Amino acid sequence: MKSSSFVNQERIVWADVLRFVAMFMVISVHCTDPFNISPAARLNPEYNFWGTIYGSILRPCVPLFVMLTGMLLLPVKQEIGLFYKKKLTRVVFPFLIWSVLYNLFPWFTGVMGYDSSIITKFFVYAGDAPSQAFKDSLHNIIMIPFTFTAFCTHMWYIYLLIGLYLFMPIFSAWVKEATDKQKRMYLYFWGITLFLPYIHEYVSNYIFGACPWNGRFDLFYYFAGFNGYLLLGHYLSKGNSWSVLKTLLISAFLFAIGYFVTYVGFGNRVADPRSTEEQIELFFLYCTPNVFLMTIAVFMISQKIKIDSPFWINIFANLTKCGFGIYMVHYFLVGPSFMIIDLLHIPIPIQIPVAASMTFGFAWLFTVFIYKLLPSKAKWIMG
Repeated sequence: MKSSSFVNQERIVWADVLRFVAMFMVISVHCTDPFNISPAARLNPEYNFWGTIYGSILRPCVPLFVMLTGMLLLPVKQEIGLFYKKKLTRVVFPFLIWSVLYNLFPWFTGVMGYDSSIITKFFVYAGDAPSQAFKDSLHNIIMIPFTFTAFCTHMWYIYLLIGLYLFMPIFSAWVKEATDKQKRMYLYFWGITLFLPYIHEYVSNYIFGACPWNGRFDLFYYFAGFNGYLLLGHYLSKGNSWSVLKTLLISAFLFAIGYFVTYVGFGNRVADPRSTEEQIELFFLYCTPNVFLMTIAVFMISQKIKIDSPFWINIFANLTKCGFGIYMVHYFLVGPSFMIIDLLHIPIPIQIPVAASMTFGFAWLFTVFIYKLLPSKAKWIMG
């Protein structure tokens, strides 16, 4: 997950730490999939319980990345063509390379003589009997410009990231000239849009002018989406004047409210066998008020982090450098991490953090290895 980590040639150490936290949360989210998605696991109340606990607490992961991007890149200081060239090429090439590798994996397992069940052990969304035919892998590869597949579900974020990069130079022109009052007004309108997923579900599917012939282009559509997190990260980039204690207390209160709503809502949905996939995901949506509360709480606490040790500063700096590569490769490692957990008979309550730690560690080591092996070319492979 990309974003520059320098402002005035000085590292923002707390931002590096926050990026690590967000990255570990992302990997942990994917390690909850075997608990929350696998049909066998959903029949086990203990898996449901711990999947809901961990899954709910991890929802700020993606919004935190978007806030960091807005904080570090808004307003855009480069000419639009140079910005697009610098940002998009560093994202698009690794995205294409790894998307092809993920989608070739089912065919490769067939060539190696493995049963298709091995694919599901790697990718929980793959289903019970995924195809190992080359023509299906080729079809998935051809579709990469348009959509991701069950073998690389984490790539959904890259489509979003490319969209944010395309939007940022245009949005930046307003950000550069807008007053703090105008930015707050935008965020107020955006805050209203965070409630729309629940209004659509519990009040009316069509509201504020949205209708079958107008889709979702409703009254507040033009303020909706992750661009609000971009602006929020920029707006809060100067930090806050609160004491550490006040920040901790307020952040803990906000996080607790957001977590309670997320946990109760998701838990009720996943326990109901009649729930659709969209209904199960409703309280997990990133652009909802409950996830917003948890996100802003983590962001504000992170701003109070102070690290003076050169050793740890360099560690987090390296994690920032390797972050996109870790994201690209980690989805290959979630399944094998759970295979190791099964062999070690790790207790269910700690399986998710153990799997996340193994996945993160292996992905980081692999990314570092590629940078050492191909120092001048690694950026095109790992980002």
